[in-house]
Amino acid sequence: MVASQVHLVRHGEVFNPDGILYGRLSGFGLSKLGHRMAQSAADDLVKRERRIASLRVSPLQRTRESAAPIASAFDLPAEIDERIIEPTNHFEGTVMAKALKNPVNWPFLINPARPTWGEAYKSIEKRMLAAIDDAFDSVDDGDVVLVSHQLPIWVAHLSVVGERFWHDPRKRRCSLSSITTFERAEVPVEVNLPPGSPEPTEPPGTVIRLVETGYTEPAAELQVTATDVGAV
Repeated sequence: MVASQVHLVRHGEVFNPDGILYGRLSGFGLSKLGHRMAQSAADDLVKRERRIASLRVSPLQRTRESAAPIASAFDLPAEIDERIIEPTNHFEGTVMAKALKNPVNWPFLINPARPTWGEAYKSIEKRMLAAIDDAFDSVDDGDVVLVSHQLPIWVAHLSVVGERFWHDPRKRRCSLSSITTFERAEVPVEVNLPPGSPEPTEPPGTVIRLVETGYTEPAAELQVTATDVGAV
């Protein structure tokens, strides 16, 4: 047996009055609104009436604080998983609008498909999928919750649904304290035969793959006054 579902929960709003791209910087915890958002995510998981067997969290302060209500609700320890941390970013510690006006920073913008300003999307994909796979195999039954960050969760989504990684950061479907859910499912093997090839004599069979089964925004009502400018 393995986990039934893995839920990727994003952290809540961070106290960041100066609008700094905080990335992996220390000292950036949740705002009062962020704590309410984190509680809403925990409440949503409780209402699902599913057994949460394990809780893993990025080592950064905002994710650890966002995991606290989930840990309390399900009486679980929050285990640190370094693989689900925020990506590295050249613009960390700056205000993006100001940084973009500085010619010194322009070389880091030449290839948004990689992207050249931070950790490569392929690198993020590799570590996130490994963390999700390990989460499935880490328990005998029940669900596992991973509390992470917007870009890692979004890259995992793009990978699973088969879309390109290059995207507009402003259009990510991964709001504060949102929950993206994955399952392992048995799907048919895709067979692409050259034109004129005879039909296979046996069915192609199936394979176990990761599929996305849900996305919710428990803190949607709190988003109206929230600020979300901490990462790229």
